[in-house]
Amino acid sequence: MRKFFQEIKADLKFKTAGPGQKLSEPSRAPKEKPKAEVAPKPRQAPTDEAQMAAAAALARLELKPKGKAPSASQEAIKNQVKKELMAEAAASEKGLSMEEKEQEEQGAAAPSVSGVYFICPLTGDIVRKDQKEKHLREAIQAYFSVDPVAASIMEIHTFNKDREKVRACVETMAKYLDNIYLHPEEEKYRKIKLQNKVFQERISCLEGTHKFFQAVGFETKTLPVPGQEATEEYYVLKEEMLSRLEELKDCKEQLLSSEPVRAQLHRQLTVFQPSPAAARFELPHDFFNLTAEELRREQRLRTEAVEKASMLRTRAMREKEEQREMRKYNYTLLRVRFPDGYILQGTFYARESVSVLYNFVREALREDWLPFELLGPGGLKLTDENLAFNECGLLPASVVSLLFNTI
Repeated sequence: MRKFFQEIKADLKFKTAGPGQKLSEPSRAPKEKPKAEVAPKPRQAPTDEAQMAAAAALARLELKPKGKAPSASQEAIKNQVKKELMAEAAASEKGLSMEEKEQEEQGAAAPSVSGVYFICPLTGDIVRKDQKEKHLREAIQAYFSVDPVAASIMEIHTFNKDREKVRACVETMAKYLDNIYLHPEEEKYRKIKLQNKVFQERISCLEGTHKFFQAVGFETKTLPVPGQEATEEYYVLKEEMLSRLEELKDCKEQLLSSEPVRAQLHRQLTVFQPSPAAARFELPHDFFNLTAEELRREQRLRTEAVEKASMLRTRAMREKEEQREMRKYNYTLLRVRFPDGYILQGTFYARESVSVLYNFVREALREDWLPFELLGPGGLKLTDENLAFNECGLLPASVVSLLFNTI
């Protein structure tokens, strides 16, 4: 065994002995690399900035506690906990919850709007969307004490949603009044049979029509049927109205020319200070045009969307689906960012034109004559003011940038 290890050692010694040499050649001394003579550089004194940096580093080392240094992740966790504790303490001093504190820090993003509001044209009151119809009805009812003819016409045009039925109704009613105005001596034109088929199908079934006839001077009378023992109900014009036929004509013109009473959308003009959170929106349910049936079908639509995503569709098919998606929204919340960072916010109908937004901005400017242009998301210039917001992809909320045109 000892002989075996000696052979291994000898073999290793032979391999590490270096390059070989023939016995017939003279011995060669190993070559040494020439050393370059380099003149030593004079040592320069450290600059003032280097001395200050070294002093700061030394101070940090002296302040560093002895022992094992915590890892970077531990330091990050401690800093985050410390930050949250300080935020909670600051919030409690102001009497705010943490959620309210976050909303306060978010600035422009937190409030957005609490809902969609309207201005009643009769009272000037500002009401929520879900209270709009009720408030309008109460306002029109109250207007009967002021002008019963005008109030009944408002009811006919406002509360009957089928516009074709309303058109046929008012044209038939105007015909009744025309016959009286043109033939005041004819008694038959001053009576309207309530059970008449045309009257029943075109007039009696609509809201506000009976109040109109009573307001213009008709009264209900039960008259005998000629040649029969039965009686029927009629609207009969009062005798004193024959001397006021011009008023009757004016009522007819007012009936034909009136439009539905519509509450005006309240813009809820708001100005926010510069904030990096301006692109965040918190929209209420009022901004979405989802019916109960659509909500029930939402799960099914999502399933279909997954299936469609795996299908090849033409451009026309995709555009049609996008338009259908946009119909879910009745309103849009737009924010206009000015060059100084301030933000102007307003509520609009989804199908209003871009020109409305330009007018909205001009009315808010101190110098409304200054030329400017609006840029949509991605820097797209909103130059075609006839396009609707839904056609520009500004639903249900968007941030638009304003640039002043300098010459």
